Amino acid sequence: MADSASAAANPGASSARPGPGAWIVLGVLCFIYVLNFLDRQLLSILAKPIQDELGVTDGQLGMISGLYFALFYCTLAIPVGWLADRTNRVKVLAFSLALWSAATSACGLSNNYAQLALSRMAVGVGEAGGVPPSYAIISDYFPRGTRGTALSLFNLGPPIGQALGVAFGASIAAAYSWRDAFLWVGLVGVITAIGVWFFVREPRKGGLDAAPEAVAPAPMEPVATAPAKAGFWSTTKAFFANPVLRGMALACGATQFVTYAFLNFATLFLMREKGMTLQEVAVWYALLVGVGVSAGMFAPGRLIDRFARRSKTAYAYLPAIGLAIAAPLFAGFIWAPTWELALVFLILPIGLNYFYLSPAVTLVQEEVRPDQRVLSGALLLLVMNLIGLGLGPTYLGAVSDAFGKAGHTGNSLQLAFYTLMPFYGLAIVMFLGLAAKIRRQVRSEEAR
Repeated sequence: MADSASAAANPGASSARPGPGAWIVLGVLCFIYVLNFLDRQLLSILAKPIQDELGVTDGQLGMISGLYFALFYCTLAIPVGWLADRTNRVKVLAFSLALWSAATSACGLSNNYAQLALSRMAVGVGEAGGVPPSYAIISDYFPRGTRGTALSLFNLGPPIGQALGVAFGASIAAAYSWRDAFLWVGLVGVITAIGVWFFVREPRKGGLDAAPEAVAPAPMEPVATAPAKAGFWSTTKAFFANPVLRGMALACGATQFVTYAFLNFATLFLMREKGMTLQEVAVWYALLVGVGVSAGMFAPGRLIDRFARRSKTAYAYLPAIGLAIAAPLFAGFIWAPTWELALVFLILPIGLNYFYLSPAVTLVQEEVRPDQRVLSGALLLLVMNLIGLGLGPTYLGAVSDAFGKAGHTGNSLQLAFYTLMPFYGLAIVMFLGLAAKIRRQVRSEEAR
C-alpha cells in the first residue's frame, strides 16, 4: 500500500511543476468545496429561525446535522470512491454536485421535521461524491512536494463556505426567509455542476508520479485515464492494515468530534445564550470563521511541505501542538459572559482546531498508489466523519436537551460544550501515539 519508494524511483516527479491549468482546476475544485460546506452548514447557521418555525429541538437538530447526514455521507463515499477510482472522477464529482445542490433546494421547501430530515439525508448522499474524487484529481494535477500546499488551498473551501454561509444565510434570513437561502445556494450548485461536466478534464492517474518531465494538463485538454484499477477489498484491507493510516483516521475522528459538535451549534449558542443577533452573526462571526479557519487550513499545508521532508512525524506533531494550544482558549470561549469576549477567545482555536486536516489528507495521498487515492480518501473520511460528524453534533444536541430537562434551560448548550473538553485531551494523546507509529514505520523502511 505504502508508496514510499516511488519518489526514489521517479526522482523527476518531485521536481515537476504544475502547469497553469492545474491552478485553474484547483480553483474550480475549491469553489465546489465552498458550495459543499455552504450547503452543509446552512442548517446550523439558520438553526434559530428553523427552530422557531418548525419547532425542532436541539437533539433533533443534532440528529439531522450529525447522525442522519453522516450515515449516508460516510457510507456511500466508499462505493462512490471505488467507482471514481475505476471511472472518470470529474464526471462523478459533477453528478454528485448536482444531486446535493438539488437536495439543498429541497430543504428550503420543507414544511416539517420529517421533510427536512429526508432532504438533509439526500444532501449527504450527494456530498459523498464530492471530496474524495477532488483529493485524487488534485494529486494528479500537482506533483510531490507541492501537494501539501495544493491540498491546503483546496481545504480553504470549508472556511470560505462557512463564512459565506454565516454571512449569506444570516443576512437572507434576516431580510427575507431562511427558505430563500437554501433555494438560492442549491441553484448555484446545479449551474456549477453543468460547467464542471463539460469543461473540466480528467487527468491521467499517476501521471506525475511516474513521469519525470510531467506537467499537469490544462483543464480543457482531454487526457487518457491510466488503465490501472485497484480492487475494492484489497485497497480497503491495505488501508486498515497500515497502522499509520489507521491511526491518522482515528485521531482525526477524535478531533472532529469536537470541531463538528462546535460547528453545528456555535451560531445557536452565540444567539441563544450569548445574545448575538442575526445581523451581528452575519458580520462578526462570519469574519472570524472566514479568516481564522482559512489560516488553520492553509498554514499546516505549507508547514507540512516544509517539515515532512525532514521528519515524517510532522504529520502527527503539528495537529497535536495545535490542539494543545487551542484547548484552554476554547474553554474561555465557553465561559465568556458576552459574545464579544467569546469571539476574542475563539480567534486562535477556530483555526488551530483544523490543523489536522491538511496533514491527514496529504499523508494518505502520499502513502497510497495513484489508482487507490479516491477510495483511500473516502476511507479516511469514513472513519473521521462517522466519529466526528456522525457522533459529535448528535452527542452535543442530546446532552443539551438533557441539561435543559434538568432545569438548566438558560445555559444548556454552555454546559454541553464543557463536556467536549476531555475530547481535546484524547485527540492530543492519539496524535502523539501516531507520531510513535510513524517513527517505527520509518525505521522499519530504513532497515530494509
